[in-house]
This record gives sequence, structure tokens and C-alpha cells, in this order.
Amino acid sequence: MSYIMLGAPGAGKGTQAIALSNQFQIPHISTGDILRTHIQQQTNLGAKAKEYIDQGLLVPDELVVDLVKDRLAQPDCKKGFILDGFPRTMVQAHALAEALKDLGYVLRAVINVDVPDEDIMIRMTGRRICPNCGNTYHIQHHPPLEDGVCDRCKTALSIREDDQAETVAKRLQVYHQQTRPLIQFYNDQHILLTVDGTESATTVTQNIMKALGANA
Repeated sequence: MSYIMLGAPGAGKGTQAIALSNQFQIPHISTGDILRTHIQQQTNLGAKAKEYIDQGLLVPDELVVDLVKDRLAQPDCKKGFILDGFPRTMVQAHALAEALKDLGYVLRAVINVDVPDEDIMIRMTGRRICPNCGNTYHIQHHPPLEDGVCDRCKTALSIREDDQAETVAKRLQVYHQQTRPLIQFYNDQHILLTVDGTESATTVTQNIMKALGANA
């Protein structure tokens, strides 16, 4: 029972990965979480990754693959897992295929949460956060009572750097160049399931479960 969750930044794949993890009682594996754990535990792999991160550089594919392979070899993955945020490139996808073969794992499905770019822009650029208490809002879907001001502590709301329009546009560009080709790659293997990610999170989860042939 092993899965990959695909989708553009802001598509909600992380939310869906957690939902499936809870439903099937299998680990949700995020490369970001793996990196943080190795760095906190000061492992050899973590030390190597930290060298790149401290310089503001992307962690090389080879190192990311080693981190993921190490995680997949852990006992809690024997019954299955959900990969979130990996693979991101064709190089990583081919390396993952070899790793899964070595570990004796078979992918049941690759789930693509499909959301148009214009919806992604609205979702991400509309986010607001209170720098004081951490309350989060969305100017369309969950606006504050007073425009630009936190309901809880009355502090002026701000936009995270990741949610700036220019940043979101760049992330989408990188996704289309590097990650979107994986959709065809896994479709050719007949294991791709695409769901409409513009629905509510609950409805998307139900549709994924139906597509997998499970009870929603």
C-alpha cells in the first residue's frame, strides 16, 4: 500500500497525504520533514544536507534520494507509505524506482491533485498571517472581520514571502518545467490517478478514496 502524492505548490497535496496516512495508518513521508529530522539528529546525511541549506543552495538529487531511501528502509514503512514532495524531477523518479525495487516495494498508485494555475495564484496570494499571534486568514475564503487586521490581537496582517505573487509564479514555473513531466511518466505505467483539487479538502479526500476503490 504505497503511494506518491503529486501536485503543484498550493494544490493541497500535503493535506491529502495526511488524510490518506490517517485513513490507511501508514507513514506520511515528506522530504522537508526528513531533512529537518536528520539535521536535528546531526546524522552524516543531515550534516551534508545542512551544508547546502546554509549556503542557500538546493540539496542535490543524489543526497535527497539517499535520505528518502534511508527513511523507506525503516520498519514502519513495511506496510506502506505516502510520499509527499518526492520525487520532484525525472532524475529523482528514476532513482526512486530503483530504490523501491531494491527494497521490494511496489507503488499502488500515484495521485495527482490537479488545480489550475489561476486557482493556485488565488489560493496562495490571498493568504494572510498575523506576525504577532500566528492566526491565518484568506482574503476570499476566510477574511478577517476588519480588513488587514487580526481578529484576535488587532495586529496588521502580513503576506509571507512564499505567498508573494512573484514567488508563486516562479514556483509554478519550476513545477511545470521539472515536476509536471512526472504525470506522463506515471501515466505511462498505468498507476496515475488524477483528482480535481478545486473541490473542498473533504470532497477531494472522498474522491481519492473512491478512485482507489476504498470506502470514503
